[in-house]
Amino acid sequence: MKAHQACRAPAGRCPASAIPILRALVPASDAELAAARAAGWRGCDLGWERLQERAESALHAGNGAGATGLWRHGWWLARLRFSTDDPRYATSLANAGMAARLTGNEPLARLRYARALRLWGAVPDWVERMDIARRARSSTFHLRLEATYWEDYKASIRRRAMDFAREAAACLDAGAHGTPVTFRLHERWRGERPAAFDDLRKFLGAALLLAAPQSPDMTN
Repeated sequence: MKAHQACRAPAGRCPASAIPILRALVPASDAELAAARAAGWRGCDLGWERLQERAESALHAGNGAGATGLWRHGWWLARLRFSTDDPRYATSLANAGMAARLTGNEPLARLRYARALRLWGAVPDWVERMDIARRARSSTFHLRLEATYWEDYKASIRRRAMDFAREAAACLDAGAHGTPVTFRLHERWRGERPAAFDDLRKFLGAALLLAAPQSPDMTN
């Protein structure tokens, strides 16, 4: 089974504000949503991505309360729609840990990061089976080149994905111990985010939209 097909059955009650927020983030008329669905994504896949982006933007703007609320909604969404071996599930739990940290609940924050780190242990298997869409679009030459070396290309992508996975694991470990990291994962998301709606994009979202404690000189 392709990694992007894994999905949990809905369970539990959602926050009253969650559905309006998701509808605002992913309106039915959204052109990107149409493209995502055509590629096999669900609305919750794109909605999760946008929730995490919005939360990070809120935090960067000094709106900790707004970021906290959005991360909580992201955790609710992950619990309803993602399998526990989906990297986005672990990231959602970790980001809920950051929400706990921002509200002064450090013990809960560390517990959530520690659990997320344990869940992150499923990432190598997920990366190995993830579906990677073909990238070449510009010319017949590039299409032929990609077709000729497609297996090598996919292997290279998986190796690079594991580099991101190890870096994210280090951030999760730092979060579990309350120690800061000296780099920002989120700043690399825009440059690394694939145009294609595939499992690689889901994984990179999980690895790079992870909220990690920053060192004091990186908070501005």
